[in-house]
Amino acid sequence: MNILNIIYFILILSVIIIIHEIGHLMSAKYFNVYCEEFAIGMGPRILKKKIGETIYSIRAFPLGGFVAMAGEEGVENADIPFERTIKGICWWKQVIIMAAGAIMNILLAWGLFISIQAIQGQVVLPSEAIVEQVVSGSAAEMAGIKAGDRILSITSDSDTSEIKNYDDILEHFAYYPQEVAHLEIQREDQILSFDVQPAYNEELEKYVIGITAPKPQIKDITFLESITYGTQKLWDSTVSIFTSLSKLIKGIGVENLSGPIGIYQVSTQAVSAGMLPILSLIALLSLNIGIFNLLPLPVLDGGRIFIVLGERIVGRKLSEKAETAIMMTGVVLLVGLMLFATFQDVLRIFN
Repeated sequence: MNILNIIYFILILSVIIIIHEIGHLMSAKYFNVYCEEFAIGMGPRILKKKIGETIYSIRAFPLGGFVAMAGEEGVENADIPFERTIKGICWWKQVIIMAAGAIMNILLAWGLFISIQAIQGQVVLPSEAIVEQVVSGSAAEMAGIKAGDRILSITSDSDTSEIKNYDDILEHFAYYPQEVAHLEIQREDQILSFDVQPAYNEELEKYVIGITAPKPQIKDITFLESITYGTQKLWDSTVSIFTSLSKLIKGIGVENLSGPIGIYQVSTQAVSAGMLPILSLIALLSLNIGIFNLLPLPVLDGGRIFIVLGERIVGRKLSEKAETAIMMTGVVLLVGLMLFATFQDVLRIFN
């Protein structure tokens, strides 16, 4: 395990976490909530400096970070007026403070996507969903698929994907690598149907049906166009994340979950590939973390927002005992999810 790769891995996650916590800090201070500490890392303090009323610290373990706001559990605030605590401000301000970290992560991803497009000065347009070539002896050839066929839709295990470009084909088979695929295909003026059973390719180490994509088009773009394409990348990535989440809820693609080991492996690949892949990885991780944090799950920012909105609708505060129980349940669920994702990482290493 290369020490430099570990350092890069820590730096990548630290950038994302620091941006997230800065969002909480800035919004809390804007609404005059007392912030006792802004910490980078976890564990004992190794450096600290008090600026105004807030202690800014670096802690021993470089992963994680937090903003200690008055009104939160574990924050000493006996001398702080209630109206300066997170629970003492109006509900919509609480929601903004809790959502600010995730919003900063999403903004970071957006800015990086635009920057990457601007630096490259060109964009690779998705290939059309047309079969460029059929591999001899492949499952596609045996099914009757021919070069020039346009794939309109793919159905696997009763789940249908409408195909707009070749990336949609790859995404579908990422979720259903082994299931029989029912393809709707346009061949000249005819609409045809084919059933294809993906076969394992030892060289590629994955299941394939045996077709190749047309050569993608590369388009030169201006800086203003990089904003458009960067925004489109943000949108496409967001849709992909929600698609993945919806499929995970159905139990589809669970084997694709990645934990810290998987993220570390991807980060080492990005580091070896250069600066732009690193920026792209930071953007994707930041977007994933931002969206994940807004999910209405206990412990996450989205769960806390859900509680605040629930209290607003019901018209009364949740008891501390009930809130603690909900948060502990969330901790157990998240730890369980992390362990499961790590288990999947280990399986992929030894398979």
